[in-house]
Amino acid sequence: MTKPSIIKQFLPRTLLGRSLLIIVAPLILLQVILGLIFYENHWDKVAARLARNLAGEIAATVELLRTSRVERDRDALFDIAAANLEIVFVFRPNEILPNTAFVPADSVERILAQAIAEYVGKPSRIRTVVDDRLILVEVQLPDGVLGAQVPRKRLFSSTTYVFVLWMIGAAMILFGVATIFMRNQVKAVRRLAVAADSFGKGRDAPHFKPEGAKEVRQAATAFLAMRDRIQRQISQRTEMLAGVSHDLRTPLTRLRLQLAMMRDGTRVDDMKKDLEDMEHMLDGYLAFARGAGGEMPRPINLTELLTEVVGLARRKSGHAIDLHSEGDLVVPLMPAAFKRCATNLIDNAVRYGSHVSVRAGRRGDAIEVTIDDDGPGIPTSRREEVFKPFFRLEGSRNPSTGGVGLGLTIARDVLRSHGGDIELDDAPGGGLRARLVLPL
Repeated sequence: MTKPSIIKQFLPRTLLGRSLLIIVAPLILLQVILGLIFYENHWDKVAARLARNLAGEIAATVELLRTSRVERDRDALFDIAAANLEIVFVFRPNEILPNTAFVPADSVERILAQAIAEYVGKPSRIRTVVDDRLILVEVQLPDGVLGAQVPRKRLFSSTTYVFVLWMIGAAMILFGVATIFMRNQVKAVRRLAVAADSFGKGRDAPHFKPEGAKEVRQAATAFLAMRDRIQRQISQRTEMLAGVSHDLRTPLTRLRLQLAMMRDGTRVDDMKKDLEDMEHMLDGYLAFARGAGGEMPRPINLTELLTEVVGLARRKSGHAIDLHSEGDLVVPLMPAAFKRCATNLIDNAVRYGSHVSVRAGRRGDAIEVTIDDDGPGIPTSRREEVFKPFFRLEGSRNPSTGGVGLGLTIARDVLRSHGGDIELDDAPGGGLRARLVLPL
């Protein structure tokens, strides 16, 4: 089996997940593109404009300080700026800014530094104070340093947050609506899968009907038509062979009566033996043709059924047959068909081995039954061939050395009609193991 690529390992495996990915991936890509466009254009332009306004106000204050040398006028100017511009000015006379290169901490300081250099045109320094809530702009003047303390929110636009919230909110709403609609569409596909699985296990799905999108309804309609055709073919095969059985048994019965009226002799005994062989072969053909017949699955205690089959096999053969079942195993079965299947397999094991063991237990979501014998077994290369109709490992067609070659064919046909299968393997103690798997 080819190992999936790394990308496929992270992709969703369900139809719902992949459908949502098809919807969400373009939506996320669109949001990223819109976000980049917004931040590259709107954000930069708005931030630059706000920084220029602040730089212009600081430049105007510097110009007013240059024309007014009276300290009283300077204090009045600072009061007006604090009341109307949200700028707290502080003048520190005879102070000099340190001669160090300014490194902006973020894009806000970078944009503001460019605006200060453009509008004020004097040495300056920008710092963030009071838990990043205030920005301190210091400008070097001839007689000291002018400090301007500004709320950081003056350099932000609320449209940024509104845009991001609207973008995320709209995406979540669209994702929720898409999930609801896609779940309804996938529900129809799941029901079709459940109906097909039930039909494969021999169970009926009477309440299934086409629904969902047009393509899903077409698939459901095709499935129902296929189911009806298969059921008609099975019914026609069973009815045809039932008629053949009736037609063949009538002349065989007449021959048996005629032989019974004849004197006993070697030739008469041989003819009676031939008639018995023909009836035995006819029973085998009809058992194969009937398969599961018209039987419907119903909950059956597999432990009780196996106990009955093993008990009959012990009385008929006189062999030791061990049976071990892990408690009560209730599974939907067609009891007559499965009983025929188990009987065929146990009879084969008894015919070729001296000791037979039957084990049954739950394995995951299935019931597993193993039948082991200590006989000669079957070569690995021929284990699939023995399931073919009328195939026998023993070359002659003598019924005394085996059946008509339909026992394993019937067993696999019955198991597959339940949605399970049968496999042949080596038994732990030598011989052959038949493993029957029945899905729950």
